[in-house]
Amino acid sequence: MFIVEIIDNVRHLLKDDLTEELHPHAKLSIAAASFSMYAFYELKEQLEGIDSLRFIFTSPTFTTEKTPKEKREFYIPRFDCERAVCGSEFEIKLRNEMTQQAVSHECTDWIRQKASFKSNRTQSAIQGFIHVQKEPPAAYTPLNGFTTVDLGCSRGNTLSSFITKTDYPRR
Repeated sequence: MFIVEIIDNVRHLLKDDLTEELHPHAKLSIAAASFSMYAFYELKEQLEGIDSLRFIFTSPTFTTEKTPKEKREFYIPRFDCERAVCGSEFEIKLRNEMTQQAVSHECTDWIRQKASFKSNRTQSAIQGFIHVQKEPPAAYTPLNGFTTVDLGCSRGNTLSSFITKTDYPRR
């Protein structure tokens, strides 16, 4: 039997829930549109203890352009997705604190040690999620990006962002 919980990012934040779930030696898998170093910074203590992170961008990001120009009818520039690494438009307060260089160095060192990144190069959509591989495992869906807005630490431009957490009980 699964245990399903709703995270509203108002009274119950995704960041707080992940803080409890990310135990040392856990393995983390994330599929999301963007990755922000400020989201890393919010969970830095827990993320330093995990064994690994597998991250897949849900749309082509940090890839060489191979789409013919005539097929760009509904093209969304990747620049915004790629720029989100340094903070999205909603993380401007964090950028203004003048800590961006220190945070980027810490995040870069951590990525080199524990993370692998891939990009969805297909035309098929991937729904964003977080999966914490530990005993018992936990999964969170849907997830737009791995940003402070998605963690519930910053306000975004959505009225609500409900995330479903599925726990697998101990056997």
